[in-house]
Amino acid sequence: MSDILARVAAILEERKAADPGSSYVAKLYAKGLDAILKKIGEEATETVMAAKDGEPDKIVYEVADLWFHTLVLLAHQGLGPDQVLAELERRFGLSGLAEKAGRGEGAR
Repeated sequence: MSDILARVAAILEERKAADPGSSYVAKLYAKGLDAILKKIGEEATETVMAAKDGEPDKIVYEVADLWFHTLVLLAHQGLGPDQVLAELERRFGLSGLAEKAGRGEGAR
């Protein structure tokens, strides 16, 4: 299932060297972190609105946009989906309450 994440991550790495005029992602990288974060905020809001509408196809579409832009953020920060998947694996089987308590004070 994570093969597509790896394929997208590879393309996102390639786009770091691309001309901003030739690629949406290269243009986003060129605009910097604030532009990427703004896009994630927009996509998160659209995901919430789609969920409120209750249309499954729309929810999937918006979550795909959110995930994509989150992958852009990870690549921009020198990270990748494997690190997120490893963290999810680490948490697997833990009680959510126990995991949160293990993070210490100020955990969200």
